[in-house]
Amino acid sequence: MKKYRFLLLLIMALFQFSTGLSQIKVEREHRIKKNQFPEAAHDFIKEKLKDAKRIRFYKETDTTKISYEAKFKKDKLHYSIEFDQSGKLEDIEILIKEIDVPEDSWSKITTFLKEKFDKYKIKKIQQQYPVTSDEPTETTLNNAFQNLLIPTLNYEIMVWGKIQDNHADFEILFGAEGGFIKMRESLPANYDHVLY
Repeated sequence: MKKYRFLLLLIMALFQFSTGLSQIKVEREHRIKKNQFPEAAHDFIKEKLKDAKRIRFYKETDTTKISYEAKFKKDKLHYSIEFDQSGKLEDIEILIKEIDVPEDSWSKITTFLKEKFDKYKIKKIQQQYPVTSDEPTETTLNNAFQNLLIPTLNYEIMVWGKIQDNHADFEILFGAEGGFIKMRESLPANYDHVLY
């Protein structure tokens, strides 16, 4: 009987370990030239972002996919628009501060961070408007450019976190009400261009 109990505990421990690993997705972002950006995404930007300033293009690679991001300034806010490899819009993000998050949502987010990490430091907060099949792309674009607080938005938080003796940068996604959605580890900035 003890043998079966031990085997059951071992299987449960392995399952717990494997589900913990599945949440780690390592990503890296680097700047690219305009001609390296997907053509469909570039056409979308030219059509929809007539009054945007300082548009910069990035390629983001992680363990599961490659995506492209355009970062720009519009109406004194810093935006980023993410596209898949074919140039299809995935989400729109706005750089915000802690004070821009509703108090109840922020309370839930900070409670999660305090429980997850021994120490942490918030590096960046973004309000994310994901593109869904329930609403047209134009509606998502209008919601983002009006900076609306709607139930379908997410908060993406970049955090430096320490768990026991290990520390790393993490990207954590929360829902509009502050509920945890997912977390993934981020690689440090790309310094391949530095020569020694």
